[in-house]
Amino acid sequence: MSEPKQRIIESNGIHLNIAEQGEGPVALLANGWPESWYSWRHQLGALAAAGFHAVAPDMPGYGKSDAPEAIDKYTLFHLVGDMVGVLDALGAEKAVIVGHDWGAIVAWQAALLRQGLWRP
Repeated sequence: MSEPKQRIIESNGIHLNIAEQGEGPVALLANGWPESWYSWRHQLGALAAAGFHAVAPDMPGYGKSDAPEAIDKYTLFHLVGDMVGVLDALGAEKAVIVGHDWGAIVAWQAALLRQGLWRP
């Protein structure tokens, strides 16, 4: 199987680096801190093999993603918006969202605030 490919996308007014692999329904993976997409490297391949388009961004402030200076750009509301922006950039109407560590809190809030975007 191929390796994840990285690219920069625009999301919620900032630039995020994403690593992606596979085709099919989107599985969006939100990492914890101070980690990057790389913490999902094993899951990207497994999800791709299972028929998903697995996508793991470097969360804002980490890796190759923008690091907004204003502290209020890191609220849960903004971080959820960043994840929604990833879906917009991919042209995806729905996705599965998964998180670990701080990324789990982002995934939980995304599920609460934007219920129509996430697959059960």
